[in-house]
Amino acid sequence: MASTLESTTDNLSKLDIDGGFANSVPNLLKNLSILSFEQIELAKMLMEMGQSHLFEQWAEPGVDDEEKKAFFDQCYHSSHVQVLSLYRMNDKITGMDKILWLGLTQGYPGGLKSYIKTARELLTDSKAGKNPFDGFTPSEGVKEAKNAAFVLVAGGLGERLGYNGIKVALPAETTSGKCFLQNYIECILALQDASCQLTQECKEIPFAIMTSDDTHLRTLELLESNSYFGMKPTQVKLLKQEKVACLDDNDARIALDPKNKYRIQTKPHGHGDVHSLLYSSGLLKTWHDTGVRWVLFFQDTNGLLFKAIPAALGVSATKQYHVNSLAVPRKAKEAIGGITKLTHADGRSMVINVEYNQLDPLLRATGHPNGDVNCETGYSPFPGNINQLILELGPYLEELKNTGGAIKEFVNPKALLALTEYLVQLKCSRMILYKDSTKSSFKSSTRLECMMQDYPKTLPPSARVGFTVMDTWLAYAPVKNNPEDAAKVPKGNPYHSATSGETAIYRANSLILRKAGVQVGDPVEEVFNGQEVEVWPRITWKPKWGLIFSDIRKKVGKNCSISEKSTLVIKGRNVFLEDLSLDGTLIVDAVDKAEVKVEGSVQNKGWTIESVDYKDTSIPEEIRIRGFKINKIEQLEKNYNEPGKFSLKP
Repeated sequence: MASTLESTTDNLSKLDIDGGFANSVPNLLKNLSILSFEQIELAKMLMEMGQSHLFEQWAEPGVDDEEKKAFFDQCYHSSHVQVLSLYRMNDKITGMDKILWLGLTQGYPGGLKSYIKTARELLTDSKAGKNPFDGFTPSEGVKEAKNAAFVLVAGGLGERLGYNGIKVALPAETTSGKCFLQNYIECILALQDASCQLTQECKEIPFAIMTSDDTHLRTLELLESNSYFGMKPTQVKLLKQEKVACLDDNDARIALDPKNKYRIQTKPHGHGDVHSLLYSSGLLKTWHDTGVRWVLFFQDTNGLLFKAIPAALGVSATKQYHVNSLAVPRKAKEAIGGITKLTHADGRSMVINVEYNQLDPLLRATGHPNGDVNCETGYSPFPGNINQLILELGPYLEELKNTGGAIKEFVNPKALLALTEYLVQLKCSRMILYKDSTKSSFKSSTRLECMMQDYPKTLPPSARVGFTVMDTWLAYAPVKNNPEDAAKVPKGNPYHSATSGETAIYRANSLILRKAGVQVGDPVEEVFNGQEVEVWPRITWKPKWGLIFSDIRKKVGKNCSISEKSTLVIKGRNVFLEDLSLDGTLIVDAVDKAEVKVEGSVQNKGWTIESVDYKDTSIPEEIRIRGFKINKIEQLEKNYNEPGKFSLKP
């Protein structure tokens, strides 16, 4: 017993811990003898930051000792970076592709102490209703692809959609069954090939994916089980995002896990972490050293995105933008952030995304009494941000050297609320939900969050920041809402569901072929899962067939027609449509060196669309969240597996 007391006294003296400190946490004091010097030092920091409550429920020494030590492991991991591998050959870890894993202390720029300090500042501002924008007033692509790297933010599951898998594994459309991740990889590879042909300089385009605890292993399995969808494994890097500590009140008291008194409750920090992960991994420097000029960021479930990327990349190169945000026309008060130029009273200005629920009050407070309203174009003057960013790597890397990748944060508690409160929060996603009028503690724990698109907030006035607006039908059809929530969306507003996401792909492809001279049948209105959508011919093609409009126009003759009930699937690079009349289903699959001319009349019973009930659990999740399935009754399918010139004429 004497040796234990001596050890405790020795530890206290080394850390300059006074009696008042020790007596304020008797349960911690009893356990000092089982803790290392570093653990006691971290305990002191937590105490100094007002977190003594974390130790109030600790048991006597000898009880749960390993759990107590694990508590400190969670707060501060002994190695700053734990390196794992994408490759597990014979269960041996190799040192090829690195996955970064950081703890609560090392995973946040400045550590846990900095996190608590920032939290208190933001929570104080939130309680006071402080406007984060106070003082401001709102006022040749394919060639460049060889110099680009792509970053996919894929940390989320599909639970909000009514889908239990990872979102990137969800089929983008069910005609081909191609999942989002396959579509993205095929688009990047098509850009890689096209850029090589145009410039005669062939480079592999790097592709990084930010994952989370929820998605990491399943993303890796999806890639490995599908041979990376044709991409070389060495092109793909996975960066695993960690969570941050939850907070109980405006004093930033760290929340304990309700199920384990020796664990801190954690939640995701937001997709803004992608910047710090890219920087701390050394990946940005590696890309820069190999000649990468552009870094393109995108999110996980927008099946139209790569139709807009070549043009947006061309804008970045032409305008020499340090930051280019891809945007779409936006209706006033639509639930999507607005791209704005904000000018401060002191003359500072920046081009930045302002969240939709902040934009209207910001306008009203700065001389626009009607707030966010449509102008003469029928749209808001502030285009909608779709979280597709193109950053010039050189200036980006220099900026991150100064910030370490830290992005300005906000607080956004998401309580487990009754439906009415939940709907209120959807309309005011930044509103703190307090237990009572004192605004001191929350109904449910919160955490600091950061957003990828807030990166420009730290840039100097000299930074060249702009945006590129694309038509919505061409660039934006995210899959975010489950059937019930989508059905409640006011008429005329986008559903952003699996139903609307898939039908938007068919619409875009049909309109592109129309613009290329094909007679495409008019759509019909259908209702699936309570959502009224336009059903166009089910037309899909591999990206290497038609990456940009000029490619498609060269491969389509003027005397082609496709009826509304038809399905057309093109799986080859050199497939040419000449005098084709399609009324049914046609599938053409050809290797790259096979040139196929398709002509004549194709008529069959085709594939039909049949409504399904999303509540019918006998139907696979990925089908019922769309509200329809495709019945493959009859089709003409031709495969060309050898090089040569061929004619398909029924």
